[in-house]
Amino acid sequence: MTKKNPLKKEYWADVIDGFRAPDEEGEEGIGRSSSQVHSFTSNTPSPFNEKSKDSPIEDNIDITSQSSVTKEDINKSLNKDLSIRHLLTLAVGGAIGVGLFVNSGAALASGGPASLVIDWVIISTCLFTVINSLGELAAAFPVVGGFNVYITRFVDPSFAFAVNLNYLAQWLVLLPLELVAASITIKYWNSTINSDAWVAIFYTVITLANMLDVKSFGETEFVLSMVKILAIIGFTILGIVLSCGGGPKGGYLGGKYWHNPGAFVGHTSGTKFKGLCSVFVTAAFSYSGIEMTAVSAAESKDPRKTIPKAAKRTFWLITASYVTILTLVGCLVPYDDPRLMSGTSSVDAAASPLVIAIENGGIKGLDSLMNAIILISIISVANSAVYACSRCMVSMAHIGNLPKKLGKVDKRGRPINATLVTLFFGLLSFIAASDKQNEVFTWLSALSGLSTIFCWMAINISHIRFRQAMIKQNRSLDEMPYLSQTGVWGSLYGVVVLFLVLVASFWTSLFPLGGDSADVQSFFEGYLSLPILIVCYIGHKLYFKNWSWVVTLEEMDLDTGRKALDPHLHRAEVIAEEAAVAKMSFIKRFWHVWC
Repeated sequence: MTKKNPLKKEYWADVIDGFRAPDEEGEEGIGRSSSQVHSFTSNTPSPFNEKSKDSPIEDNIDITSQSSVTKEDINKSLNKDLSIRHLLTLAVGGAIGVGLFVNSGAALASGGPASLVIDWVIISTCLFTVINSLGELAAAFPVVGGFNVYITRFVDPSFAFAVNLNYLAQWLVLLPLELVAASITIKYWNSTINSDAWVAIFYTVITLANMLDVKSFGETEFVLSMVKILAIIGFTILGIVLSCGGGPKGGYLGGKYWHNPGAFVGHTSGTKFKGLCSVFVTAAFSYSGIEMTAVSAAESKDPRKTIPKAAKRTFWLITASYVTILTLVGCLVPYDDPRLMSGTSSVDAAASPLVIAIENGGIKGLDSLMNAIILISIISVANSAVYACSRCMVSMAHIGNLPKKLGKVDKRGRPINATLVTLFFGLLSFIAASDKQNEVFTWLSALSGLSTIFCWMAINISHIRFRQAMIKQNRSLDEMPYLSQTGVWGSLYGVVVLFLVLVASFWTSLFPLGGDSADVQSFFEGYLSLPILIVCYIGHKLYFKNWSWVVTLEEMDLDTGRKALDPHLHRAEVIAEEAAVAKMSFIKRFWHVWC
């Protein structure tokens, strides 16, 4: 079998929008031929004018009158039923979970309350650039897996393979990890029932949810995410009341714990700075999943409008949730509280600072309610993990990085094989009753511990390269349906800061807190994903004999699979929108621009 060259435009004509189900005769057709996808370059007349306003073809398919692609063919592809509401809650489902409700406790004990706020705010500024980069690229190229394709197409196939495989591993590991976390959470009420019994129940629920069509799945995730959002609002109100002394016990707290035991952990400037640096990766990991808006691009309604709005609203919702809750946690729980580190594992809700804050406030029964909310959050993240992992598998299979069979989509628009593989890996959760579970998951998590940072850096680099190619090929930004608010400089800022986070992580992994010398085990637990990334990168180069560092700007394909856009109509829409915005009140204008 001849290997296809991902650097050639003919390759992308087959790949970019070819996610299809087998036809009724049983043929596997996950890709359209180049004659079925209209590929265009800057040297050809604009195809935007060729698309009839009444054309039944939707989204990122643009065809000529001779094309054999029909609306029936397109309806066999992944369904396009996700609205802004669904995309928002999918990202919330993936991003708000153990990181906020449980792991923030260990981060508080390692860095102190000031470290929580500083690290999460810094990471959120990087995340804003990532979200804008994704919004621009996904609005123009709404394809399954989103950035899996962008990195391959705009940076380098080998770099993309390494980053995407690392990212895929993160979601594969997250499913069993969350199911184990759910079984541990149950022990808050009952520790006598075997943990595997609870795992079996949760596993069945997750399986059934992911066998639904994408719209029903989106509605399920919407309900689960709303529970988390309401819980965050409720805890915010409760936290303010408790901090002001409105609880049954404790009295007025205010900023008491910021002074005693202190805002940072440690007695010297060096140890305090080290504690600050140690929290960065935890902060980045807690935000992982927010890029789900781009993973879902090909299954969304009108990606040009839904993707940018969903991305911005997701960012503000999740960032506001984290910063608000963590600020309150720092006021309600001292960093030296022994319960923060008393959990049986990193996913034990008994060490949740939110639960500890409620217990300190003396409010009976509410700690159980918060634990129940944590349980729902964990199940929601597990549910999102299956969705994200299966869509990434489809994308990678279609690009050629995974077996072709994993790209199969059934008649209901479900990537059935990829979902089954993800669920099969989830069977690892049945080690919940084993006394070796912590050791197993520590090393499984180490395989992709930095994957979120690698992914975000790659997304911003893809955006920078894409913009450079637009300039090099004398293309106008007027062709773009949406432009990043932070632009190229914002993407560059994100890359630099995330690189510094990697440097800080290298230091704290090699020389962990509380130690005076290098610790090899600690280093590989925190940094194993980097050598794996390098091995995957070199291995892909050797296998495909691709010796170029990057896709050259001159050869970069900026057209194939681009969402069809009439530039004149688009300009008229922009002018009309600007006129309408000018008549709005300040609050409405602010909302329109930033949300």
